[in-house]
Amino acid sequence: MPIELVVFDMAGTTVRDKNYVAIAFQQAMQAHGYHVAVEQVNPIMGYEKPLAIRMMLRDLETETEKITADLVSAIHSEFVSKMISFYSTANEIEPLPDVEHTFRILRDNGIKIALNTGFSRNIADVIIRRLGWEDKIDLLVASDQVSSGRPAADMINKIMLDLQVDSPDRVAKVGDTEVDINEGINAKCKYVVGITTGAFTRAELEPYHPTHIVDNISDVIQIVLLNGTEPDSK
Repeated sequence: MPIELVVFDMAGTTVRDKNYVAIAFQQAMQAHGYHVAVEQVNPIMGYEKPLAIRMMLRDLETETEKITADLVSAIHSEFVSKMISFYSTANEIEPLPDVEHTFRILRDNGIKIALNTGFSRNIADVIIRRLGWEDKIDLLVASDQVSSGRPAADMINKIMLDLQVDSPDRVAKVGDTEVDINEGINAKCKYVVGITTGAFTRAELEPYHPTHIVDNISDVIQIVLLNGTEPDSK
């Protein structure tokens, strides 16, 4: 079946990150007395952020009764505030190389473009507005718009429903973390493409068994349009 829809992650996949997401997460944790290295944060950045906070607290807090919904909510609110401030004002926010070219080529070939993210919708909307992507994509779905964020398939399932794509055999998922890959696998996407522009290296992506690993997002064009063919340079 030909691909009708490509679902791209945001930070680290289509949007240049410079690790500010992990730094903001670190700072939000520190504001509530939990000290964590950025290197510990990077592997969980693809998850829905309240879940990522809870995961980190399980590693840091010996008194588990302190890990309450109120604490998670307070840390998440701190994180959201930092991210909205950053994405609203920072000059550094920009697409990763060849992203807009890739969107254009895919859409010119009749393929729908969706973004999904572990961010809440209020953060994601700021990013889309700053980049001027409102007319460059067909849909955005954030983790707080569904019952379960990554690695559950809920966001991809919602995108398929909203864009009237009836089979995951017509869907490709592209992301830079293991949770992106597991999301695509759980959604039974035809292609699950790991990309090395974000949090994970090629060696770190390989154990999760994506169908492809690429170093430049434009390689997705060949995979999608030529029925899974690997780019010549890989």
